[in-house]
Amino acid sequence: MIKKIRFIEPGNCSSYKKSIVNLFTYNKYIKNPSTGLVTLTTIVKNVIDDTLMYSESISKIEFKEILDSDIVFIGINTFNAIRGYEIARSIKKVSTALVVLGGLHASLNYTEAVEYCDYVLIGDGDESILEFIATINNNKQIDFPGVAYKKDGKIIFTGERQPPEDINIIPNRHLIYNYHKMAKFDTLWAQVHASRGCPHNCDYCTVVRHFGRKVRTRTPENVVEDIKQAIIFHERKIIPRISKVLWITDDNFHADREWAISVLNAIIDSGIKYKFTVQARYEVGFDDELLVLMKKAGFIELAMGIEFLDDESFEEYHKKSTYSEIVNSVKNIQKHGIGVRGLFIVGADNHTKGIGNKIVEFVIENNIHGALIQSMFFIPGTPVYETNKDRLIHENWEKYNGNVVHYPKNIKPHELQEEIIYASAKIYSIKRLIHAIIYFKWINKIVFIGEYFWQRSVREELKHELPYLKSLGFKKSR
Repeated sequence: MIKKIRFIEPGNCSSYKKSIVNLFTYNKYIKNPSTGLVTLTTIVKNVIDDTLMYSESISKIEFKEILDSDIVFIGINTFNAIRGYEIARSIKKVSTALVVLGGLHASLNYTEAVEYCDYVLIGDGDESILEFIATINNNKQIDFPGVAYKKDGKIIFTGERQPPEDINIIPNRHLIYNYHKMAKFDTLWAQVHASRGCPHNCDYCTVVRHFGRKVRTRTPENVVEDIKQAIIFHERKIIPRISKVLWITDDNFHADREWAISVLNAIIDSGIKYKFTVQARYEVGFDDELLVLMKKAGFIELAMGIEFLDDESFEEYHKKSTYSEIVNSVKNIQKHGIGVRGLFIVGADNHTKGIGNKIVEFVIENNIHGALIQSMFFIPGTPVYETNKDRLIHENWEKYNGNVVHYPKNIKPHELQEEIIYASAKIYSIKRLIHAIIYFKWINKIVFIGEYFWQRSVREELKHELPYLKSLGFKKSR
């Protein structure tokens, strides 16, 4: 009889580390726990009372407390897969608990993940996780879709599972060990994930491969209630938070336009007085009705997946946009009083020396609030991975977090890494920091100051990889 279940979110390489930088630098040693994994924890809590989640993003794992569990679920992305495998192996050595891997990387690369656990849950686990628990509880054979495991040395895959339509689950954040205590840090923002899936088909995107091209949404009322709970959870009793911003973490908030409008209207009607940021494609910049509602609802910024600054790269990776559309979209969003944050990718086949400066000039000329610049990701299961496997430098997944991991066609790996470092240093320079402190609005000052220190830590890690990348030269690059 299953009585105790634990969920684990591995850190990137290692567990949470106490540090003064956690007060102002997100993603160095501290970051928000996975919304997806706590959602599954909440679902399981309804059937197994002794259920709890650990996240190495905010705390160390109490392994002694975990070892007598009946089932341990571990959710992994590519960047923390190696740490997840390490945790899974260590538990299996000293515990009789069933170890189950899930999450984006395990789903898209289950043939690898299955070597480190008893089972892999593939895709959205909202429904399959309860079916899995019931099947194990009844000592029956796993035969429903969405599972992989090994039997007699062979990998058994039970088939694709239809994604759940009902995703109206409000995650109980109190089920994450130590989260309520850590939520006092201004570096941890309130977050809500309101929809899943994307109708587009960019070659490098994992969202479509994991969640599908059909956009599935939560009801506006459910989203608003989650927003209210997230805000309350992150509030402090004595000293008010410096950054009162909630991040709606959807990959493309505008994908279902009518739904997005209904959510914005629900936020406005609720009377919630808070600031919001969200991620969406450039098309939102041509939707004046929606932009007016976003401004009215309290949205101060939109993170746009710009990715490239040339039409050739857009076409190569099947991203349906053009450079001129991106520029016009940015201008119109800003016209409505909403800031734009740019998400950029380097490492396209036509990228050469100078790509970093090109991004810097674009950011400054177009008054982009902030920038995330990363090398092309090659996540197993995506078209870009399949077509470039012979050009990968390695498959050390913990380096798949913005580092250069492939041999570009027209620039050496270390030179491309240096372009990222250069662009980050220019965009987050002392001069621009002073400018932000003097001229930016209050909340944008706070965000830029935090990002200034975060980008410094990012550059440190990128520089650490340079000696290895310099040893590679142009090998395999043509």
